[in-house]
Amino acid sequence: MAQDFNEVANKWLNGNFDPETKGKIIELRNNDPAGFEDAFYKNLEFGTGGLRGLMGVGTNRMNKYTVGMATQGLANYILKKCVGDDLRVCISYDSRNNSKEFAKIASDVFSANGLHVFIFDNIRPTPELSYSIRKMRAVAGVMVTASHNPKEYNGYKVYWSDGAQIVPPVDGEIIDEVSKVNDPSLVKFERGEHCGEVELMGKEMDEAYLHDILSLTLSPESRARHSDIKIVYTPLHGTGVRIVPECLKRLGFTNVYHVYDQDVSDGNFPTVVSPNPEEPAAMKMALDVAEEKKADIVMATDPDADRLGIAVRDNDGNMVQFNGNQTASMLTYYILTRWKELGKLDSTKYIVKTIVTTQLIAEIAESFGVRCYDVLTGFKWIEEIVHKNEGKGYFICGGEESYGFNVGEFVRDKDAPVACSMVADCAAWAADQGLTLYQLMQKIYKEYGYRKESMVYIVRKGKSGAEEIAGMMDDMRQNPPKEIAGIRVSKVIDYECPDKTGLPKSNVLQFFNAEGDVVTVRPSGTEPKIKFYFGAKGDSADAKLKQLAVQFVK
Repeated sequence: MAQDFNEVANKWLNGNFDPETKGKIIELRNNDPAGFEDAFYKNLEFGTGGLRGLMGVGTNRMNKYTVGMATQGLANYILKKCVGDDLRVCISYDSRNNSKEFAKIASDVFSANGLHVFIFDNIRPTPELSYSIRKMRAVAGVMVTASHNPKEYNGYKVYWSDGAQIVPPVDGEIIDEVSKVNDPSLVKFERGEHCGEVELMGKEMDEAYLHDILSLTLSPESRARHSDIKIVYTPLHGTGVRIVPECLKRLGFTNVYHVYDQDVSDGNFPTVVSPNPEEPAAMKMALDVAEEKKADIVMATDPDADRLGIAVRDNDGNMVQFNGNQTASMLTYYILTRWKELGKLDSTKYIVKTIVTTQLIAEIAESFGVRCYDVLTGFKWIEEIVHKNEGKGYFICGGEESYGFNVGEFVRDKDAPVACSMVADCAAWAADQGLTLYQLMQKIYKEYGYRKESMVYIVRKGKSGAEEIAGMMDDMRQNPPKEIAGIRVSKVIDYECPDKTGLPKSNVLQFFNAEGDVVTVRPSGTEPKIKFYFGAKGDSADAKLKQLAVQFVK
């Protein structure tokens, strides 16, 4: 909610805030009036996933005070809702600037409220945090990360006792408690006499996590025959460096090449503009190493190692990057094929994808007689299905177009280390069939029909940007397109109408034409963007994607 930013800033200047913070407020006010307004015009929203925003001073920024208030609200909720003498919380953090400091603040506040804290001794991936929650029988977890956002951002992701990000009704109840902590004076920043214990997690948790996720791989004989496949891996200055190379080593791959400048854990991400494997520029250095080493595969994980981007050799020997839909489709096909060969498929097994992810995955599942659930955008909805089906079915795998994939039930979020392991496993299996990963993908297209997807976004920053994005969504609701890619629109789905979709309310629009092409539009929940997801079907799919981009992105 908008507030008088000058009045709020004066409260910070005259309140019990540290001198460094006050000095930065004055500097911001004097040198950047627009930034000053944006920093104080509202409170940084604690949303359904937690916090994410620019770092800096102010109520609308990630800083020690906003992190402290969020943690106090979460602690209050835990103490109100959870029963027991040993209420546990797990904490991890990535390589971003201030991540370690924010994690320590969260640890101190939880401990000061009498909670038993388990915090990693150094940076660790988001999926390992998810894994640790269930391993340590914790009631909640916090991951300090802004995932793949630019270096100016940080975030605070909240997990519940099932190891997944919070969903209704828990998310709304936590938001209510956090909203009550509207001043830093309400936060227990200092650990006192009756504080909860704080313990470090490290090598033992790494070993348990590695053991369990590697147990999910499917083709040890193929790996033994093709252990010399050449793989380039980059963590993009993030947490994956601590886990992924070890995964590949334990799987037996002997030719794994590093991008040494990007092995350095650095929150400034000095070698990339954005540490996002979805963006081709982020993989340039890895692709250069691949050319030097004549590598077969390139793998890149984002800073908190929950997303994976890959590149493979095409039939002409050129490196081409797979998008998230292609990687998820290929892995789904591979895993279901191997499960069928191993006699592991039955009616209790299922997969999950999001509504913006390619329909190819659903068609692959159908061909194997496996149920495919469709859920809202965000991996938390995939894992909600896993939670609901516990004891009734088994989650094989699931993915989303934004480079997230998971296998099995050990981790309750997207998991780049397990995805890296499965890509390598799949490559060895494909080699046994005389195929490269590129050729395997072409085989899938030949069997199920060609599809092509793309995503384009428009960035609109600050208060005025948020208002512009809201206006764009309103206009499309009131004046929906009559055709897409020159073909009449046959169906419109507005996900703000849960009675019609059967899914929770969400600010998403989908437009379908009679040939099966689809356009999905949604504002990002974590970045100042509006996203357009295009899906085209048939031999003319590439041409259709160009038409759609011109039609919708102006």
